[in-house]
Amino acid sequence: MDIATLLGLTTGMGLVLGAIFMGGSLLQFMDPPAVMIVVGGTLAAICVSHPLEEVVQAFKAGFKIFASRKVTAQEVVNVMVRIADISRREGLLALEKIRTDNMVLKKACKLIADNAGPQLIQDTLRIEIHSLRRRHQIGETVFRSLGTFSPAFGLIGTLIGLVQMLARLENPKTLGPAMAVALLTTFYGALLANLVFLPVAGKLRARTQQELLNLEIIFEGARCILQNNNPVLVRDKLSSFVPPKERTYGG
Repeated sequence: MDIATLLGLTTGMGLVLGAIFMGGSLLQFMDPPAVMIVVGGTLAAICVSHPLEEVVQAFKAGFKIFASRKVTAQEVVNVMVRIADISRREGLLALEKIRTDNMVLKKACKLIADNAGPQLIQDTLRIEIHSLRRRHQIGETVFRSLGTFSPAFGLIGTLIGLVQMLARLENPKTLGPAMAVALLTTFYGALLANLVFLPVAGKLRARTQQELLNLEIIFEGARCILQNNNPVLVRDKLSSFVPPKERTYGG
């Protein structure tokens, strides 16, 4: 579980709800027409601007940031050092037996075991890096679009509420509900954009940068193992990817 993401969302929502309860009732902020305008309009707009498969892919990626912990650069360095140690003790062919859930690392081990040239390894892993960047950019783009559309539909709801209010000035009883729609749509749109959509887009971007860095470490580690599978030399070279304060030298 990614504690930072969960903590941030729960804290932000808790503070908003706390402010609401301190000043009145939660029921004052519940308005079905406002929800219809903001949520329905935002989802409709995102389906118009992006293919449906990209929208589904983005929401799947968004849910994953809650359930998965990021793999740090130091952890990847430690893995590549262990692989170098195995290749030194048992030979390059032993790398074919390595079990891992990381498909890129598995492919790198297979290329090393096949004694592939550095250029082939570079070309193969560069394709993986490009593919990963493209997949992750889709999710980030969709959530940034959601963060743009939701305040816009909040403004649309505000205009609708103001029109309804001005059209019924002769009946004071209708002014309250109309004004509620006008204000709450803006509230919903701003809340969704700034607490959910844009932060999720930012987290997806950070995850993309981290995974790209990890792939770079795998690529450089594979080249080092082919050139010289001394675990100490591999560790010393790959440690350059890790900030000095985060470097550890254990396996």
